[in-house]
Amino acid sequence: MRKFFGTDGIRGQANAYPMTAEMALKIGMAAGLVFKNGGHRHRVVIGKDTRLSGYMLENALVAGFTSVGMDVFLLGPLPTPAVAMLTRSLRTDLGVMISASHNPFQDNGIKFFGPDGFKLSDEIEKSIETLVESDLTPHLASAQELGRAKRIDGAQERYIETAKRTLPRKMSLEGLRVVVDCANGAAYKVAPDALFELGADVIRMGVSPDGFNINKDCGSTSTDALSKKVHEVRADIGIALDGDADRVIIVDENGTVVDGDQLMAVVAQSWQANGRLAGNGIVATVMSNLGLERYLGDLGLGLERTKVGDRYVVEHMRANGFNVGGEQSGHIVLSDFATTGDGLIAALQIMACIKQQDKPVSEVCRRFEPVPQILKNVRYKGGAPLQHSEVKSAIEDGEARLGTSGRLVIRASGTEPLIRVMAEGDDADLVKQVVNDIAGVVASSAA
Repeated sequence: MRKFFGTDGIRGQANAYPMTAEMALKIGMAAGLVFKNGGHRHRVVIGKDTRLSGYMLENALVAGFTSVGMDVFLLGPLPTPAVAMLTRSLRTDLGVMISASHNPFQDNGIKFFGPDGFKLSDEIEKSIETLVESDLTPHLASAQELGRAKRIDGAQERYIETAKRTLPRKMSLEGLRVVVDCANGAAYKVAPDALFELGADVIRMGVSPDGFNINKDCGSTSTDALSKKVHEVRADIGIALDGDADRVIIVDENGTVVDGDQLMAVVAQSWQANGRLAGNGIVATVMSNLGLERYLGDLGLGLERTKVGDRYVVEHMRANGFNVGGEQSGHIVLSDFATTGDGLIAALQIMACIKQQDKPVSEVCRRFEPVPQILKNVRYKGGAPLQHSEVKSAIEDGEARLGTSGRLVIRASGTEPLIRVMAEGDDADLVKQVVNDIAGVVASSAA
């Protein structure tokens, strides 16, 4: 088990362990040492979202990296996938994103990318943790070998051009009225600008970050305002990004939300039709709806599942030759274009399908009828509720009641102190009852 790292880097409340300046300093030192290989001048890029605590963590990381002899390139507010792209493009040894994704501003996190632009393996994360807990003093660089830090100009423009090139050649978004909600986060400049430059009529939301309002009543986890705006301005499509823009949720012209499962279905069918889909299927997590699996099966395509976390989706895609994967929450990974989930690029691929089919979003993006699925989150303060005998018994009973016509997924969140209880099946009443019964037992055990 890793001590600090969860399913998506290290995350927690800002200025409280482990998201303190002292810890960020040590993490920078440790990660720098792990990725210092060879005699060349080593370099790291650091991006961030718009949280107030980003200033503190950024400076602490800079101190850590420079103290072990790494040069630092500061990108400023930029989407997570842009940091991954620039890690490769600038030929750096390591990439860092300071963000807690869809969490409220009080939280923050640190994500790493290797020189290939992919998130780190569990083994490398364990190596960093081991160093963090050791005496790092002997590894400090000499006075003449300290690193330098500087801000990089043009990073946003480089990412915008990269995203624009993912559209089919000569395709324009002219004629599409688009409302884009950037969650007052990392994409507040690049996403609207990219859409505008591609010809769309753009209405901007969530583009006034103040350090506190990231993800607040906006973005992919709170789409009510976007749905209303789409209806109000008679837009063709609404695009909701999260705080670091690695996930996307779509809203159709009627204001109806389209989740990641439907988006993966759209891309899979489109890429299958033009011979682009690799692996004869896609990769998703255990949380994706059974309806998606059945839809893909009717197309002759497979659905391979991983544990929750886009990092695990990507690992499975790389190991088994897939180029489409993602999560129901909106992480869409298109490995022809990016090494991690990219909300803007995924949205552009959906709009390409809309332009090619010349149909409204409500038709293009409604590929299957979801099987009734219910998710309940149970908060706990400590311990391991899932190890309690009463909980184990309730889970076994739930699985037996659902039988072969449904699925049950119980897991601890990798980013928050929550137990997630999810069930799905053809009988909506049974699914609801099973989830409520298990959640009740978990809550009693966690009290």
